Amino acid sequence: MKSNSLALFDLDHTLIPIDSDQSWGRFTTEMGVTDAGEFLKTNEAFYQDYCREELDIAAYVRFTTQAARLMGPQKAQALRTRYMQEVIQPHILSQALDLVNAHRERGDHLMIVTATNEWVTRPIADCFGIEDLIAVELQTDATGWITGEIKGIPSLGEGKLKRVEQWLKAKGLHLSELDTTFYSDSINDLPLMKSVKHPVATNPDERLKALAIEKAWPILDLFGQA
Repeated sequence: MKSNSLALFDLDHTLIPIDSDQSWGRFTTEMGVTDAGEFLKTNEAFYQDYCREELDIAAYVRFTTQAARLMGPQKAQALRTRYMQEVIQPHILSQALDLVNAHRERGDHLMIVTATNEWVTRPIADCFGIEDLIAVELQTDATGWITGEIKGIPSLGEGKLKRVEQWLKAKGLHLSELDTTFYSDSINDLPLMKSVKHPVATNPDERLKALAIEKAWPILDLFGQA
């Protein structure tokens, strides 16, 4: 890190106005990879668990990586390219790019910290020109393809804070030494938000919005009606 200022961004509903995990799942069901009815039912159950901060992240990752694992690497990567073009690119909006670029122009070190897995989110981070990505890491088999199991600490809730601390420790740094900003929409990200110097509730859910008002944290409505 060349800068002592670190700008951290959640991804889903923060930098993009959609959920990349859910939109990937809907896209693959539309392509006939998995059963649409079963996907919608299971996905909704996981979403409710997430809202209650009760998500079984290991089970969820197995679910969200199922389509890619069924297809195998070549077909999955080709479909991911289509997904990026048809679903993600239209949701990379100017106001989000402007926010990221404002921090870049200030000389801040940029990082995306997301609970979505790295296979889905790496090309999205690339669209923002952000090299450093903390996402759910995936185990691979002997061929190098994903197994659906998580490697290391999943970047969800307290795990986001731990993963950021691990990343900094490897560089001989600590959060307390840096001028840190974190943008997030979700109450699930509270551990990391409480640990940075400048938490920004961005397109916040109702619980986070109420807490931000109570604590006088800035509230950013990045997308309006997008």
